[in-house]
Amino acid sequence: MKSIQNFYLQLPKQHKVIISSFSIVMLILLLIPSEKATASRQTNDSSLQVGKRYDLILPTYQETTLSSPKKSEQQTSQQTTEIQLASTFDESLTWDKTKVRNGDSLAKIFKRLGYSARTTHDVSSAQGKYSKLLKKLDVGDILRIGKNSAGKLAALSYPFSKTETLHVTLLDNGKYQSNKETKTVETRESIAHGVIKSNFWNAGIESGLNDGQIINLANIFGWDIDFALDIREGDSFHVVFENRYINGDYIGTGKILAAEFINKDDPFQAIRFSDGEYYSPDGRSMRKAFLRAPVNFKYISSSFKRKRFHPVQKRWKAHNGIDYAAKRGTPVVAAGNGKVTHSGYNKNNGNYVFIQHGNGIVTKYLHFYKRPSVKKGQRVKQDQVIGYVGSTGLASGPHLHYEFVLNGVHRNPRTVKLPDAKPINKKYKDEFALLASQRLIELSGSRQALLAMQAP
Repeated sequence: MKSIQNFYLQLPKQHKVIISSFSIVMLILLLIPSEKATASRQTNDSSLQVGKRYDLILPTYQETTLSSPKKSEQQTSQQTTEIQLASTFDESLTWDKTKVRNGDSLAKIFKRLGYSARTTHDVSSAQGKYSKLLKKLDVGDILRIGKNSAGKLAALSYPFSKTETLHVTLLDNGKYQSNKETKTVETRESIAHGVIKSNFWNAGIESGLNDGQIINLANIFGWDIDFALDIREGDSFHVVFENRYINGDYIGTGKILAAEFINKDDPFQAIRFSDGEYYSPDGRSMRKAFLRAPVNFKYISSSFKRKRFHPVQKRWKAHNGIDYAAKRGTPVVAAGNGKVTHSGYNKNNGNYVFIQHGNGIVTKYLHFYKRPSVKKGQRVKQDQVIGYVGSTGLASGPHLHYEFVLNGVHRNPRTVKLPDAKPINKKYKDEFALLASQRLIELSGSRQALLAMQAP
């Protein structure tokens, strides 16, 4: 202590003044009584007391399960949490998990779990516009139902898609509130390519495409390529498509963004634009005004011929259409937009439909197995179901007889030049050109990668 005193006396006068002033200020602060500490909005008392334990109110954890081809995850719904904080109960919930069975309804599920008809009514008529989703339960769907300590249904969670979950929660007024949680989906681009060895379907599977993508790819080029008859060994394809993720977990594929199919050394390319349609790189629509074949068929049982021996009438006559053999009941769609001029039955055609299109075109569909799905005078759109494959009339087996008539003259539906749909709107031409340039670079990269894989 004496050494500290000697050190202080040896300091310059200016330093002694600063140290003395600082010591006086600290002494005053220590002698002044402090203000009472105020509690947060989560406590009922206005002050905190030393040594007393306080309960911290935390958001209630709501479990939802997201099913995906690869992973499942648990997430907390922000909307549900906000409603639960306003609820009258603070107890932990007991959760039941149930799967929708064949023939189930919300009432049957609730009865099975021990809830009353009144609870079913209150939940199904919950405030908000989303409770109606409970009327469309599908077999295999999962419901999670939470009850409080009194045994009352307090919360329901229903993931009705990979990205959306319905939450129904009991409010402090005794009523139920419905809300929908939508998870943010991240998309990443991926590329697939393949070569036809045996058939297109197998090549698609080997390339990593799923069933839906293979069908979509065929639909994109279906106006230019007959995938039942035109595919050859050595044909190849390249696809740029979306993969979808939630919080980094894969949940499935998205749209096909660009594609190329090389058929008999003839390349066909398609770019998807923001309007949802596919166009060639120069802006022409991939969609034609007419489908080449209005039915998914197994094979062509009889081609367009000026002279053919009729299998039922047993005589030679012109066959002015194409017979597409298909399973009985296979849907038949309108080849293009138009107006139904005939819809009925006669002994030769069986159940049939004629459609009048623009530019002097008429298409005819014969031998449906039951009455057509459209009526005379009705307007139809391309891809709309108009009937189902059958063998009514003069038919030796289930098939669709399809005719294409231009200005009163029958033409071969497989070879007639089909009018194109509208090209891309002129005001989007520059925007599309920029996008197409980028997509073509990606497709070129896929071609280079495929060539590298095939190199010895």
